[in-house]
Amino acid sequence: MSPRSASVNEAMRQRSRERLLQATVELVEERGYEATTLADITKRAGSARGLVSYYYSGKRALVQSAVHRLMNQELAAGLEAAPEPADGDEVMARAIDAILGLTVTHTKLMRIHMSQILADEGFIQCPEQQRLAALLEQTVVRWGSEAAREEYRLLRALLMGATVALLLPGAPMPLARLRSELFQRYGLDWRLGVPPCPRDPRETDRAGAPGAVRNV
Repeated sequence: MSPRSASVNEAMRQRSRERLLQATVELVEERGYEATTLADITKRAGSARGLVSYYYSGKRALVQSAVHRLMNQELAAGLEAAPEPADGDEVMARAIDAILGLTVTHTKLMRIHMSQILADEGFIQCPEQQRLAALLEQTVVRWGSEAAREEYRLLRALLMGATVALLLPGAPMPLARLRSELFQRYGLDWRLGVPPCPRDPRETDRAGAPGAVRNV
C-alpha cells in the first residue's frame, strides 16, 4: 500500500478536528464546563488525545473554538437560506436573528462562552473566530457600510451585549426588546429576517404574534 499524500493526511486531521469541536459542544451542553474533561471529549470524538494538544493550548481554547465554529455555522446557514436575501437589510436582519437565536437555543453553552471571554484570560484568537469575524464583516459590507472594519467591531459589540442581556441570570432582557433595539440601530424593518422563537412563549409583540417585533 502506497503512503497517503500530504493532502489526504491533512483532510483526515481536519475531519478529526471537526469531530473534536462537535464533541466539545455536545458534552459541554450536556455536563457543563467543569464536568467535561479532555478525555471525555476525545473519547466522544473517537480521536487521540494528542490531537487536542496539537491544535489547542487546553480545554478553554478548545471550548472557545467549538463555540465560534457553531456560531459561524449558524450565521452561515441563516445568510445562505433560501430564498436568497433580496438586499443588505435582509442580510443584516438574518445575521442578528441567527446570533440571537443561537443564544436562545444554546443557552448553557453561550453562558459558558461569554463568561470565559469576560474572564481575565479574555478572548482567544483561533481560525474559527477569524472565519466568524470575516462573515460578520461581509455582512456589514453587504448592508452598505463604508467603514466595514469599524462597523464590524460595533456589530460584534452590540451582539455580545445582547447575548449577555439574554443570558443574565435572574434578570434577562426580553428577546423581542433586544431584537427591536438592534433592528432600530440598523434601520431594519421588523418583518425582515427570521425572528427566533422566545424561550417564554408569552413574549409577543403588540399584535400578539410570538417572536415578532415592531420598530418604534
